[in-house]
Amino acid sequence: MANFLLTVTCPARRGIVAAISTFLAQNGCNITDSSQFDDAQTDRFFMRVSFLSQEGAKLSTLRDGFPAVAEQFDMKWAIHDASKRMRVVIMVSRFGHCLNDLLYRWRIGALPIDIVAVISNHLDYQKLVVNHDIPFHYIRVTKENKPDAEAQQMRIVEEAGAELIILARYMQILSDEMCKKMSGRIINIHHSFLPSFKGANPYKQAFERGVKLIGATSHYVTADLDEGPIIEQDTIRVTHAQSPEDYVSLGRDVESQVLARAVHAHIHRRVLVNDDKTVVFPASPGSYAAERMG
Repeated sequence: MANFLLTVTCPARRGIVAAISTFLAQNGCNITDSSQFDDAQTDRFFMRVSFLSQEGAKLSTLRDGFPAVAEQFDMKWAIHDASKRMRVVIMVSRFGHCLNDLLYRWRIGALPIDIVAVISNHLDYQKLVVNHDIPFHYIRVTKENKPDAEAQQMRIVEEAGAELIILARYMQILSDEMCKKMSGRIINIHHSFLPSFKGANPYKQAFERGVKLIGATSHYVTADLDEGPIIEQDTIRVTHAQSPEDYVSLGRDVESQVLARAVHAHIHRRVLVNDDKTVVFPASPGSYAAERMG
């Protein structure tokens, strides 16, 4: 039986859940997992439904039929085949811990994605990527060639049919044009607990303030630097005895974990943007299972 995912965002009002449930039942589908949130501040309703097509209804049939429901409630919606892997491009500079972590999770099936390319402005990880049978693209970036370099990057993304760009410690600021073109489809990891300590060298900023917690934030990239909707965050404790270099080393693990969790949420369609924030629904049962242990 085919497993599908439905995501819905619309103005909050009575009868939405009943209409969705009725539509799925009438099309021979059985709901296996459902999450919803009614935001009283924005008066918006959010829902994610995982369901099985028990009587053979195809994706095209469901997509053709659902607009009759959606129009009643002014819904922004999508129905996806849950078995289809999202095509992903990873961008990285000279810090490789997040890239290594993503590649390992991908290799064991813990992140069910298709990595169609890795783009870097350095050659440090070319051998690593090629050894995983993934295309590696070296694109040097300078102030003078940045528009041309970004155009090359977008050609790779578009020709590969990528649906998501992951910035795995890619240390270049993307243009407003690229951010808008890929809105909601670029995930970044910022090595601090936003909104504190933005910009360059946040660990040094944190050290100078004598903080006792450092962290990492994964968010969607927007034209406003480090201001995009936050998907995932975490922290780790530090003490007065540790140096800025210690902060950087300790931060590596939390950065990798936070980025992986954000990517996991996005590829399973668990993240819905709510103005400048996000609604992140819990994972469906079994979605963290890896195909193999190591």
